[in-house]
Amino acid sequence: MIALTEPKLALEGFLQLPEIKPASEFIDGDIIQKPMPQGEYSRLQGKLCTVINQTAETAKIACAFPELRCTFSGASIVPDIVVLRWERIPLLPSDRIANGSIPYL
Repeated sequence: MIALTEPKLALEGFLQLPEIKPASEFIDGDIIQKPMPQGEYSRLQGKLCTVINQTAETAKIACAFPELRCTFSGASIVPDIVVLRWERIPLLPSDRIANGSIPYL
């Protein structure tokens, strides 16, 4: 008897799926839905981003982003907070931040 298994979804296929809330992550071919954040946690996350950005963004050192999709090494995750060095932030020619997943950190 031969066991048939459904092939895992490739990263490219996952990235074509519509975004849902709470976000889903793609790790080792598996899709994992993140838990919905609660009030106290959400407030702490916002405060931490604000504190980081008050120091680092003003000096163009780095910027903190809450719940920003990051895709690298065959995975696509949505960390609670992402801090990117200023030169790693994808900017449009107008200096606005580009939308979309952050490729390789």
